[in-house]
Amino acid sequence: MENTPLFFWMVPIGYLAVLLLSFLKNQRSKIVDLDNDDMSKHATDPQTQIRDIESLVDYHETAAVLAELIHTDGAGAWPPRANHTYSTWPESIRGYTAIYEEMAPLIPQETPSLDDEVNKERIESFRSRFRKLLQGKVDLVQVRSLLEAAEAGRWDVFPRDMYNAFYCCISWSRHAYRWATIPVVKVAQRETIVDLPVELVEPWEYLQRHFGCTSQAGSSTSNAMLNFDTNGKHMFRFNIRMPEKITMAEEYFSRIFYDIEITGLPIYHDMVLANIEFARGDKAACLRYMKRITNQLRPALATYYDNLHNGKVAISVWLSHVQGFFAWSAGYVDEKTGEYIKFDGLSGNAALLFHAVDGFLGYDPYLSYLDQERDVPVRQRAVAHAFKKYCFRHKLSDAPQDEGDAAIAKEFNEMVKRMRVFRSAHRMRSKQYLFAPAPERVPMTAGKSVLKADTMDQSFPFLDVFMVQRLNQTV
Repeated sequence: MENTPLFFWMVPIGYLAVLLLSFLKNQRSKIVDLDNDDMSKHATDPQTQIRDIESLVDYHETAAVLAELIHTDGAGAWPPRANHTYSTWPESIRGYTAIYEEMAPLIPQETPSLDDEVNKERIESFRSRFRKLLQGKVDLVQVRSLLEAAEAGRWDVFPRDMYNAFYCCISWSRHAYRWATIPVVKVAQRETIVDLPVELVEPWEYLQRHFGCTSQAGSSTSNAMLNFDTNGKHMFRFNIRMPEKITMAEEYFSRIFYDIEITGLPIYHDMVLANIEFARGDKAACLRYMKRITNQLRPALATYYDNLHNGKVAISVWLSHVQGFFAWSAGYVDEKTGEYIKFDGLSGNAALLFHAVDGFLGYDPYLSYLDQERDVPVRQRAVAHAFKKYCFRHKLSDAPQDEGDAAIAKEFNEMVKRMRVFRSAHRMRSKQYLFAPAPERVPMTAGKSVLKADTMDQSFPFLDVFMVQRLNQTV
């Protein structure tokens, strides 16, 4: 062995070196580079982006939590996939959709009554009919069996995309029962506790455990994102047979929540890649992804600008015929403490895009910890938290000679500018929409419930504090 020629050892060592270089090259190829010919596909094809995110779970925690969200809550897609082909649902849960379809035309009125007694009678009549239909068409034993299978991880019995659509169906049914009439009226707003039928309570407990939120009202995921089928068709509605101006306002407003997550997926993808490249020390590659994020924020935020304006969502009908259904403003009394627990409704401030981008920029959450637990699904909270945890904005050098850091910082600053413009515009448009006449109700927003003051003039300063505070934090 001592006399073995040196070249005899060099051959296997060289071979191993080639294998090692090949392995490293293959691993590096998993991280998409902007110079690749396939980059245009990665920029436009959601399933390619999702596969790439899945391939990066061992490289970075942000990829791992995002992949888990897409797999578990999204049924392998983002925005989440929801199977609204009700003929494919198990017989035990089809009754819920049939009931909603029967009750939905009874919800809206073009011109609501201002008489409390008339409205009380209308609400009770609606709820009574709803209860009888649930009792007659829903077998809770069978429904419970299906939900227990899902809770045990038997997704072959209750596929995730079907589960998502069922979550939406139950959430919409609960909101329909809670308000009973649209526009929302004062007698319903004054109810602090709503005794929902057991058929809408028991399934809800399973669903909320899975998604990890506690609100009686659900979330923008349950009521908005999941209310679109696999082809992007808007499904459950509450302004059936109303004038086009009203139905169009509901359609365009609801679609904002869904469409903004379509534009969000490539942003999340590139935020993961930017984190990976920064951690590797490749600031040139990181900068390329940062530029992509900045550019993609424009169409993402345009989803709001291009849809929430008087031409699509008429100011004259939004407050009366759209916003109210998504509110909740009710709760329960805690048996142990005697404390009244109230839940707000749905709000755009719970959208994942805003939480994820804020986290990437290094901001603390807009919502309190309690509101996050109530209103934001747990795996969406995990994604935003991960981007906040790995924010590298504060790690950039202030040294003028560090051109790489300066260029990355410039992109961060551009993102901040775009978010500030968005928040400023949102503040102004909110005021326009919230001041529309609605004499049938007291001031109420979906996200903050019934307000204390008697008029919106008195109430708006309370809301404005929250919007101004977030605007000032966006620096």
